[in-house]
Amino acid sequence: MSKPKILHKIKPLTAVFCAAMLASCGQATREESASSTVAEIEIIESSPTVAEAQAFIAEAEASLEIIGKELAHVSWLANTNISYDSQVAEATVSQRFTELSVNLANEAARYNSVALSEQDRRKLELLKQVLVFPAPQDSEKTRELAEIGSSMNAMYGTGRYCREVNGQEECLTGDQMENLMRESRDPDELEEIWVGWREVSPPMRELYQRQVEIGNEGAQELGYDNLSVFWRSKYDMDSDDFMVDANDQWQRVKPLYDALHCHVRDGLNNFYGDDVVPANGSIPAHLLGNQWAQQWTSLYDLVKPETSELGYDLDQLVQGNLDDEVEMVETAERFFTSLGFEPLPDTFWDRSMFLEPVDHQAVCHASAWSMDGQDDLRIKMCIDMNAEDFTTVHHELGHNFYQRAYKEQPVLFRESANDGFHEATGDVISLSVTPKYLVDIGWLEEEPGVEGDLGYLLNLALDKIAFLPFALVVDQWRWQVFNGEIAPENYNEAWWALREEYQGITPPVERNENHFDPGAKYHIPGNTPYMRYFLAYIQQFQFHRALCETAGHEGQLNRCSIYGNEAAGEKLQAMLQMGASRPWQEAMEAITGQPELDASAIIDYFAPLKVWLDGQNEDRQCGW
Repeated sequence: MSKPKILHKIKPLTAVFCAAMLASCGQATREESASSTVAEIEIIESSPTVAEAQAFIAEAEASLEIIGKELAHVSWLANTNISYDSQVAEATVSQRFTELSVNLANEAARYNSVALSEQDRRKLELLKQVLVFPAPQDSEKTRELAEIGSSMNAMYGTGRYCREVNGQEECLTGDQMENLMRESRDPDELEEIWVGWREVSPPMRELYQRQVEIGNEGAQELGYDNLSVFWRSKYDMDSDDFMVDANDQWQRVKPLYDALHCHVRDGLNNFYGDDVVPANGSIPAHLLGNQWAQQWTSLYDLVKPETSELGYDLDQLVQGNLDDEVEMVETAERFFTSLGFEPLPDTFWDRSMFLEPVDHQAVCHASAWSMDGQDDLRIKMCIDMNAEDFTTVHHELGHNFYQRAYKEQPVLFRESANDGFHEATGDVISLSVTPKYLVDIGWLEEEPGVEGDLGYLLNLALDKIAFLPFALVVDQWRWQVFNGEIAPENYNEAWWALREEYQGITPPVERNENHFDPGAKYHIPGNTPYMRYFLAYIQQFQFHRALCETAGHEGQLNRCSIYGNEAAGEKLQAMLQMGASRPWQEAMEAITGQPELDASAIIDYFAPLKVWLDGQNEDRQCGW
């Protein structure tokens, strides 16, 4: 997890300047005082100056340094030692950030027309974009916006579906329903659970509509046409051009997705029969092993190739070569030091959480932390000695080494180049956990043959390729809601139109405008932008291809590991050190040699799978 941008409670600089001017008139006569007040008002109402803008930025960055550390520590405590007091401490500091972010963003907007350096302008834009839903400068609407967000989060978080099982009521949480969707092969139960979870979201519908109205007002006060433009303006390019480019990248991947969709539909049809899954057309959304049909890995056994064995068992290798969880993290650290990175500081080993505590509760979800923007780096995990966590540890350390690489940047630039870069950096390291890497660290004597590659590639495609169109739909829907292309009376119809267009899926039962199915996905009521995931899934393969070329790899990309290659490490480090100081296109060029997003790397990586899928689909009617 990348550290959030956090703002200190500071006075608006307009108030600071005003107070200073009034103090200078303290000994003046009544007439002089009145005259000075008029002059002061004229100064405040005149256009702000470069000096004022620079002073504002300097104070904001200094304040960020202070409260950033404070919030990091209380958040760490709240995550690693869950208690009433730790939650109160975190909420108290978080509230200071939330209350003042609107004020700071609007203060930054005062300088929209000031001629500033490129770096200062970039810092002001980052300050304006701190909040996802900016509130207008109206205390009642600010309060209303906060209450709406809290209400929708509570609706989602407390959502349950209750049913009768063996004469007794059974109430299921969202996590329990996700597990059932992944494990069950009973189409009636899957439909029941799919429909049952979506009872959580209709009460959100009017709240969401009102939230969009208020958020659009806030975006307009910051100088944006609407929230859609505001959200899409964070990518160092024209907001409309960004939307076009995202769709262009998707079109490049779509043939691979279409082939995967066709093969999966055939596997489901063979398993369930024509009455449940038609041989042609869209796939019923409840049968894809996931509550939102966003990742299909649980279907692997129904669609796997005949030759799908890797030739080794990574779970067994982990358990046979590592004594404990700390040694697993040390092994991952050696991946980075083999590239030329400095080892992690001693404090990392003293302060990280590697195991689930035995005497108190903690959040086990894996995450990477920078506590001070410098060298106090940590991970938080409840590590299991298995293949999944071995890969995850490599991913999380990718975040830590990124965080340390940009520590010399100003506070506002201590972040990834765009919101997809951090996840892409973690994942690009995971892509190097290959048979070659296992040979290099002495876990295998030789690389197994390519016979098992198809199984690996198919399983990865069920995760990453299946996810891409869903990631695009979530924000395509929101962008169109924000700019008015989708009217409130068409929220649900438009949601399913996009999902069928991009994903080729359809709801298992009739849905109408009494429902609010977008709200059944956490990131909608939680207001978490989703394009970061779409970008990360493309960028990681782009990074991987470029680093493998630098390392001199020949052959299929899925066989490449950059372990031990300092030339690849230098290229990676050069990009990481830039942080958010330059447009992401420059960071992309630093690592890949090209400034633009390029989904062709995905096509290259999965090329053997595409050939196999096309052969499997030869006599099938693909598409929907």
